[in-house]
Amino acid sequence: MNAESAPHHLEWTLLDPSAERPVEVGDFVSTEAGGMPIYRVLAVEGRWVRLADERHPIQELPLERFRWRSAA
Repeated sequence: MNAESAPHHLEWTLLDPSAERPVEVGDFVSTEAGGMPIYRVLAVEGRWVRLADERHPIQELPLERFRWRSAA
């Protein structure tokens, strides 16, 4: 598995963007549970996350865009 790819099976939980630490570096996030695309969290900066997936370069997006998370 490279740094951007997700394993074939992930257990998804609702992401609570208002939580103190809603995601950690290495977690995967998605707008739908198991939906595409699935991003790996590379960095957390306040309420913004730096992400990557297999098809897109590293990008920064607001955490509120995502509803689901899965630990690596």
